[in-house]
Amino acid sequence: MKKRVIIIILDSLGVGYMEDAKYYHPQDIGANTFYHIMDAVPSIQIPALEKLGINKIVNHPALKIGENQLASYGCLNLMHNGADSFEGHNEIMGSKPKKTYLAPFIDNMEEVKRALEKEGYNVRIPDANLAYLLVDDLVIVADNIETDFGQIYNVTAPLDYISFEEVLRIGQCVRKQVKVNRVIALGGENVTPQHLRKSVERREDGLVGVNSPKSNVYKQGYQVRHLGYGISPEYQLPTLAKKAGLDVSLVGKMQDVIYCEGATKLPGVDTEQVMKEIINEMDHVQHGVIAATIQETDLAGHAQNPERYADRIELVDRYLPEIIEKMTEQDLLILSADHGNDPTIGHNQHTREKTYLLAYQKQKESKYLGERETLSDIAATGAAYLGLDRTENGTSFLPLIK
Repeated sequence: MKKRVIIIILDSLGVGYMEDAKYYHPQDIGANTFYHIMDAVPSIQIPALEKLGINKIVNHPALKIGENQLASYGCLNLMHNGADSFEGHNEIMGSKPKKTYLAPFIDNMEEVKRALEKEGYNVRIPDANLAYLLVDDLVIVADNIETDFGQIYNVTAPLDYISFEEVLRIGQCVRKQVKVNRVIALGGENVTPQHLRKSVERREDGLVGVNSPKSNVYKQGYQVRHLGYGISPEYQLPTLAKKAGLDVSLVGKMQDVIYCEGATKLPGVDTEQVMKEIINEMDHVQHGVIAATIQETDLAGHAQNPERYADRIELVDRYLPEIIEKMTEQDLLILSADHGNDPTIGHNQHTREKTYLLAYQKQKESKYLGERETLSDIAATGAAYLGLDRTENGTSFLPLIK
C-alpha cells in the first residue's frame, strides 16, 4: 500500500516560551510568536488552519475553535539547547541533539587560521580591531551575527571569484577544528570581495561577522551547506525512507539543512514558490516523504515585522486546501515549526518556544497528542507510518491517532 508523509514546517512559528528559557534564554520569557502575531494583526485570515484546529493550541480570542476540527493536535518541546533552525530541523528529522559548546569565533580564530594555512591557504587577519579571517583574499570566516551568541561560524564567499566546492572545502576544514553546533559555508554571485568585506559588522554583544542580507549573497546564485556537529543522517527519516526505496523530496530551506543522498532537492525562499512545489511534488512522489520549510516567516521574525509574518502565514493558509484536496486516505500531513521568533519580544533573535503540532489524515478523528518531549516525534511518527526502521530519537504519536 502506497503511503506518503507530508511535513510542512513554518520556520520559527512558536506557541509559547519553554519553562527552561529562564536558564537558556532569559530574554525569551514571555515570548509567544503565534499569539503575539495575532495580537498585532487581529485581522489575519487563516480559515484552513482554523479548520485544522490551530486554535486548540494557540488559544487566541481572534481565532475560531470549530466543533469539527480536522487534525489531531498538541505541541512539541525543543530538545536542543537554545533555539536554532539547523538543530531544530535535524531534531525534527529524528536526530538526538549532541552537546556542543558556545564560543565566539575569536576564541578559535588562531587555531582555525593555523589549520587553514596547513591546508595551503593564504590566511590573514585584515583588521586588528575585527575578529575575522580572510582566506585567499576572498573568503571571510567569522561569527554568524544572525543567531545566538557563539553557536555558529560562517564561511562566506563571492562565488564569481571562487567555486562553491572550494568554499565547502574551507568550511569542512573549519568544521574539523571547532565544536560549535554549526559551520555554514555560503556564497552568492554578483558580490565583490570588497563589498563582502565592507559588510563585516560588530554586533552589540561583540560578535563579528558578515551581515548576510547587506552583503547581497542571497540575491543571485546563492549556495549554502550547513555543517553540523554530531549529525547522523542515516538515522533520519529522509535517509531511512530513501534506503527503503521510497521517494524523498526536500523543498525550500529543508534541502539546505537536511542531508539525504539521492533525494529530490528543490531550493526556494519565496513562500508561494515553496507551496507550489509541495503541490507539484504530490504529483510525483507516490510513496515516501515530502518535507518542506517556509523560511519567510523566520525572516519576518528577524525583521521584527508581525505584519509581514501574518502575511506569510495567510499565504500558506491559502494553499493548504489544495494540498488537503490532493491528499489520499493513505497520506499523513504534519504541520509544525522548529522554534520561535517572536517579532514583538524586543530582540530580533530566535526565541526558545514550544512548537504547535497538527497531524491530519482523511477519515480520522481529531485526537489530543499531548505536550511532546522532542521535535523528533515528527520523524518517529513518519517512520512508523511508512514501516521504516526507528529514527535515532523520538516517540511515535501514531498510536494516539489510530
